[in-house]
Amino acid sequence: MSTTASSITSDVAPAGFVSILDDQLFEHGERLKDKVVIITGAASGIGKEAAIRFASFGAKIVIGDLDVVGAEQTVSDIVASGGQATARKCNVTMWDDQVELFELAIQKYGSVDVVIPNAGIGEPESFLEVKLDKTGRPQKINLPTVHVNLTGVLYSVHLAQHYLVVNQKPNTQPLKAIVLIGSMASWQAFPLAPTYSASKHAVLGLMRSLDPILTLRGIRIACINPFFADTGILPTPLKVFLAGCPLTPVPRIAGAIIYAASHPDPATSGCAYVLPDDGPVFKVPREEFKAGVYQLLEGKLHITGIIYAIKYATDIVKIVAKPLFASVIAVGLARVLWFNRETLWTSLHI
Repeated sequence: MSTTASSITSDVAPAGFVSILDDQLFEHGERLKDKVVIITGAASGIGKEAAIRFASFGAKIVIGDLDVVGAEQTVSDIVASGGQATARKCNVTMWDDQVELFELAIQKYGSVDVVIPNAGIGEPESFLEVKLDKTGRPQKINLPTVHVNLTGVLYSVHLAQHYLVVNQKPNTQPLKAIVLIGSMASWQAFPLAPTYSASKHAVLGLMRSLDPILTLRGIRIACINPFFADTGILPTPLKVFLAGCPLTPVPRIAGAIIYAASHPDPATSGCAYVLPDDGPVFKVPREEFKAGVYQLLEGKLHITGIIYAIKYATDIVKIVAKPLFASVIAVGLARVLWFNRETLWTSLHI
């Protein structure tokens, strides 16, 4: 590994960034005692790990998930460890489902303190394939990724603005936070995954847009941006082919969520937390979001290699089945990002 690459995966953060080690992620966890945390998509993966971690600090957990069995199992795990939790079925793309989730929190625990719109999916349908009806006209495209990853998040955040202040005592400075789940795709688009890239770019943009306003209301907001993690969102073939690329540990992602929600310094609101590999968390302060950063990323990544991968994939699709094609594409994109991560980091702090 080159010296540059090694510096990225070490505990030393690039200039302008802040490296956060594992033992620092939970240093303010005691502030979460008796706080009410709403988290969607906590039946498994990152959401489940985060829910259990929050509960370990005495937070009261309210879970919304389509997977009721998995959500109830998370609740059982928390209760078995002495914590408090409840769950209900929730389709995050349905407004009424989300309202009922927030109402459950108020009815059962009296308040809402932290909101984590964690539910998300990959890109199950190809945006690049135009399907025609019997008359030869293009059919309306389904956009499940946008509905879950963006519309669902917007619903959660919109509701959070109201419910975070319900039953709030006057003249107090309580812990109130919204933690969004982005991706490395929030920074660099994944070719052939346009709706996923668009949704995750939007989540980061949402955080940046709301930060100045929410800060005036005493509400923290942050965005967690992990690389590929070993969760249900990764299909098994992709996990196999990703062998050799360090995945971001799920417990570390959960730790970043807790850190972002519980830190007492108002200056840490509006920050992005980036987890590019199996190394430490990097905090990107709001002042490091420089004009032209996306242009720099676009120019400094090895675009030639990406274009070659796309052309190669176009030929492959004529030969292999679609599921295998999707896995190959995802692996190719993951490797492009991984092996060019030093350039990515150099660009981010210019």
